[in-house]
Amino acid sequence: MSDTTMFLIFCGALVLFMTPGLAFFYGGLVRASSVVSMMMMSFGSIGLIGMLWMLYGYAISFAKPVDASFVGIPGVLGISLNQIGLTQLVAVHDTSDGVDLAFAGFQGTFAIITVALISGAIADRAKFGSWMLFAGLWATIVYFPAAGWVFNFKITNGVVTEGGWLVKDVGLLDFAGGTVVEIASGASALALALVLGKRFGFRKGMHAPHNVPLTLIGAGILWFGWFGFNAGSELAADGTASLAFLNTLAAGVGGLISWALYERIAHGKPTAVGAASGAVAGMVAITPSCGFLSPMWALVLGLAVGVLCGWAIEWKFLLGYDDSLDVVGIHLVGGIFGTLFIGLVGQVGGTAVGLLQTGNAAQLGKQAIGVIAVGIYAFVISYALGWVIQKTVGFRVKSADEIAGVDLVVHGETAYSEADPRWSWKL
Repeated sequence: MSDTTMFLIFCGALVLFMTPGLAFFYGGLVRASSVVSMMMMSFGSIGLIGMLWMLYGYAISFAKPVDASFVGIPGVLGISLNQIGLTQLVAVHDTSDGVDLAFAGFQGTFAIITVALISGAIADRAKFGSWMLFAGLWATIVYFPAAGWVFNFKITNGVVTEGGWLVKDVGLLDFAGGTVVEIASGASALALALVLGKRFGFRKGMHAPHNVPLTLIGAGILWFGWFGFNAGSELAADGTASLAFLNTLAAGVGGLISWALYERIAHGKPTAVGAASGAVAGMVAITPSCGFLSPMWALVLGLAVGVLCGWAIEWKFLLGYDDSLDVVGIHLVGGIFGTLFIGLVGQVGGTAVGLLQTGNAAQLGKQAIGVIAVGIYAFVISYALGWVIQKTVGFRVKSADEIAGVDLVVHGETAYSEADPRWSWKL
């Protein structure tokens, strides 16, 4: 087994651990009567998306136009038929170092958490079965092709010679998925929030997080796993991976501090949930740029995005959409800002490409194309899928079930036994 294979196996395990961490993070933010439902959306994503990835997701995302079994449009939408079920990879693993299998597993964990991220926007009011239907369709139509646009490329002598259109033809720089992970999930979250509508009694401060320590534990796990997410995207344990690792730390601490300061100034008190959200916002923003910034610029990015995302979560009250757990304010806004930031101060291989360094806005324009293309594609498809599901099998639970809490109705269990009427009795 090569060092690269071991590195990818380790980083893939870290990224997979992020999805249970997300379940904790989201679970602590909802009502006690909805925490099981919220966490099950993440765990359901692990099972369903992991299965679809092995069956055909990898074959779509990493289809090779030079492959004789390739069917489709090169760089846009296609599938390598001999990769269905990972057949080609498994067939050669006994005579190789296994790096291709490790890479397939590593990328599969990206697909899993991207889908799970969307669920926070529809907390407290979604049917689990309908969510799973949406998740499977969304992964197939949105994530798998978009991952190919961004992650599927080949570099020869420093030039992208094969790959998805956003990287090969546009020249987008996205180190670890600011577009296909953060912007796609955030735009899709906005679409679903609009389709399902507002929670009953929607207003500012309607539901306080039921378990702040659970949310902090989740944030800690996310931060831990994010080092594998970003550093692992270098696909080698080298200097660039070390830079991505350090930048992930820098942006996270910057976001934590600035969000807390923003809350202290704007609302009088810095909250633990705000600090955790700031750390997540910083890591969201650094995801696309972690290999293209110096550590000081990564810190600046974190400090800026902590305030920006802290402010952005207020937009839902001004604009009238109900994004339950602020997926739009953190992941969409943070992903957009982090992706565009490359076009301002980014560098590739020591060569500056940012507008502020070179006076040339070319890279900023390329980054903007990536943001717009992925954002609009994800939003339109997600809105259509959500609308069809709502009009057919129904996506939202009944109002009475929403008010009472969806855990018992949807899953027949609760997170805390004292809240479950099956375990109450009179002496």
